[in-house]
Amino acid sequence: MSFWLFKSEPNVISFQSLWDKLPADEEWHGIRNYGARNNMRLMQLGERGFFYHSNVGKEVVGIVEVTRLSQQDSKTDDPRWDCVCFRPVAKLQRPVTLEMCKVQPGLEKMVLINNSRLSVQPVSAEEWRIICDLGGVGA
Repeated sequence: MSFWLFKSEPNVISFQSLWDKLPADEEWHGIRNYGARNNMRLMQLGERGFFYHSNVGKEVVGIVEVTRLSQQDSKTDDPRWDCVCFRPVAKLQRPVTLEMCKVQPGLEKMVLINNSRLSVQPVSAEEWRIICDLGGVGA
């Protein structure tokens, strides 16, 4: 099983807005970066990802689960762009900020720290465990 991180500006889509829509799934459309698209193409049903508020907050705030495999983004006719669906499954008890990640042993190689512009990125199993611990949720 792989782990992921999805980034969104909270004024565009916040984790709370997803939570308020439960049990509905969210189509993660609008990704126009080949690296992020390729990451979505690797995702399997049931895999989990962190939900990260970018720009405002700069913090991991929740956990989502992939509910639909990558397919054509419904917001474009351009066949190059895919999206997955996911739904929120847990709120972190404590947000985990980017600054916390930067100084936390074991997170030095995390994509979030080294390629902060990538909107859909992989997370290693060890990084997943560390952030879950910092956030007060079970891995």
